Amino acid sequence: MMSMKKYNIAILGATGLVGQTFLKVLAEYNIPINELRLFASPRSLGKKILFKDKEYLVDVVKEGSFRGIDYALFSAGASVSKIVALQATKEGAIVIDNSSAFRQDVTIPLVVPEVNLADALNVSLIANPNCSTIQSVLPLSALDKAYGVLEVRYNTYQAVSGSGYKGIEALEKSTDFYPYDIKETCIPQIDDFLEDGFTKEEHKMVNETRRILHKEDLKVSATCIRVPVKYSHGVSISAKLNKEFDLTDLRKVLANFEGIVVLDEPTKQIYPTSIASTGNDMVYVGRIRRDLIDKFTVLLYCVADNVRKGAASNAVQILKGLIDHAKSC
Repeated sequence: MMSMKKYNIAILGATGLVGQTFLKVLAEYNIPINELRLFASPRSLGKKILFKDKEYLVDVVKEGSFRGIDYALFSAGASVSKIVALQATKEGAIVIDNSSAFRQDVTIPLVVPEVNLADALNVSLIANPNCSTIQSVLPLSALDKAYGVLEVRYNTYQAVSGSGYKGIEALEKSTDFYPYDIKETCIPQIDDFLEDGFTKEEHKMVNETRRILHKEDLKVSATCIRVPVKYSHGVSISAKLNKEFDLTDLRKVLANFEGIVVLDEPTKQIYPTSIASTGNDMVYVGRIRRDLIDKFTVLLYCVADNVRKGAASNAVQILKGLIDHAKSC
């Protein structure tokens, strides 16, 4: 009997919120690991991290840190990724980067495995999309395959953990991390404003949706809002379809798509909430209804854990997809 191949894995940003979740998800998915190397900033040098009953020391990246590494999961910020990803790929690792560093680079695949895993094959650098985009493209991909999607309008309701530990601290302790006290209000700003009045976050959702769905001319618009919730983003989606639809059939289309759970019995108060999604990797979809203005437009609401499916788990699922693909070849 052949023994299972094991892989050498590195994590950059191992002490951060997403980095810690990388470790949790790697264990849950039972990724076969031979060697694990953990890296972070100099202030975390020598810190001990427990993984599967074994202690690992956190190191800083040096020349040769990624030699012998098969896959490297990055969540250390765009400025770090732009430098270290080049080193890691030169030293032979396949990098899956969770920062914004490469999301707008059309030469680097932007991947949600249920939608476009094939884009991640045979490349050395893969970008993890924006958290709110990841959960949104699952239902949109399902609808596009069945009906064709012509236009998309987003309104997001994004949890504070999207800002990392500092965002959580702002909710719990009313720090001045955000421009207003997030405990007291929703804030209609995520990232910086641009000249057109939209924020960088909103433009990310527009551009990333087009790239992941391979629909460069898709009409997309977005409004992104920070809300006083710790984990799991909500996204209200309005999607104009290319053909008429029956709502019963449309619900089946969504329910049969990998990674989606349909919760859509609103009269029984059964619909997606952060309570349902936090701590797992599914995208919950509900409040499915026909638009009152345009009969070709469907309205829905989706929720997913932004630290898991919106970040760490999506990266690990890409890694697992690459491993599974290699096994099948």
